[in-house]
Amino acid sequence: MSTVSNLSSSVRARYQSKYAEAVQRRRLYDLFAMPFDGGNKETMQRSSSAVMPFLSDMTIGTSAISETVDITPQNLRDTTASITPTSRGDALQDSEKLLLEAYTDYAAKRYEVLGNNMIASLETLCIASALAGSNVIRSRARASLDAGTTTDYLIDKEFYKAANMLKELGCPQIQQDGSNAPVGYIAAMHPDVYVDLLGTGLIDDIAVNLDKGIWLNGALGALNGFQLIVSPFAKVFGGAGAANTTSLGDADTLSAAANALAASISITTGTNAGSGRYLTIGTEETGSTFYPMNERVNHISGTTTSVIVGSGPNGGLKYDHASGTIVKNCDSVYPVLFGGPSSLAKIYASDVGEFGEIVGPKATGLADQFVSLAWKWYGAYAIMNQNWLVRGEYSSSLDNI
Repeated sequence: MSTVSNLSSSVRARYQSKYAEAVQRRRLYDLFAMPFDGGNKETMQRSSSAVMPFLSDMTIGTSAISETVDITPQNLRDTTASITPTSRGDALQDSEKLLLEAYTDYAAKRYEVLGNNMIASLETLCIASALAGSNVIRSRARASLDAGTTTDYLIDKEFYKAANMLKELGCPQIQQDGSNAPVGYIAAMHPDVYVDLLGTGLIDDIAVNLDKGIWLNGALGALNGFQLIVSPFAKVFGGAGAANTTSLGDADTLSAAANALAASISITTGTNAGSGRYLTIGTEETGSTFYPMNERVNHISGTTTSVIVGSGPNGGLKYDHASGTIVKNCDSVYPVLFGGPSSLAKIYASDVGEFGEIVGPKATGLADQFVSLAWKWYGAYAIMNQNWLVRGEYSSSLDNI
């Protein structure tokens, strides 16, 4: 007779598909990364870092060949860039009794939770590289970008500016399947900044006169050779823009710790907590140091005790926050990443895989009474060529309330 015990691999494979689905659903900045192929992967993953060499071009010849003096050979220059692998992993542990008595689909659901956690962790690594590039276009300093100023919005001309810059700097484009013909680049953005793009310039004219589906469906698809990727998982610099006319003070913080799933937070003064579109909880991201546990929540009511709605599973907070954590309601800033599918380099251990692997379920304890399930990954992301990425930074009219 076939039972779960002698067909355990089939049951586990079904659960692992939930892990894989969660991974693919949340992929965003990883789409800009090309696996770094500097040689044999098994040799490379035994090293502390992988190095990519670069060789300069020759200068252009501007002199006629002499009939009496030999040509002076040129000297080339070289340099290198490196990518250093690191490790990531996390785990869940449950009692055997819980898994035996659970009447929900928890046993399967935890694979999906692990998949979400894994790709969010890898995306955090990727963001730290992708959005730290030196090629930046914006109308003014990040802290001054204003939701009430139209010149700070994302418009169609930004795509022409970014495309021309990437082409001139030699960024590789997407290659058409079956040929070497370049077909364009990728642009990743949050929906809040995408809405301003739909209402500007040539796009607005086309939507009104030729294709109303752009407006009705919110679907543009491509612009000036960029494939548009619009995702709520795109990075937002919450509260990093201009202050509202009435806003929380710079010293406003959580006056008490707030745990994940909490539906309210305690703020030191709470004055003007209701202004602005969101409250951002966490350290303001003023430069290229990012804080993945920052989150934006909607203030519903209250002052020093703010009733909130957040992105946690129950509509509360998604993460734990310590007492003293900064709370701001300034305008948010939305980065748009322009580049190609090889703008970033990534390296990973081939025996673990590009998106990590599941470890377990594994029974532990003297009576095997605990069941652990984990994921692990070894690798890294890096910008190897600063001229292959452009980061735009914009405000959103949706925050102008």
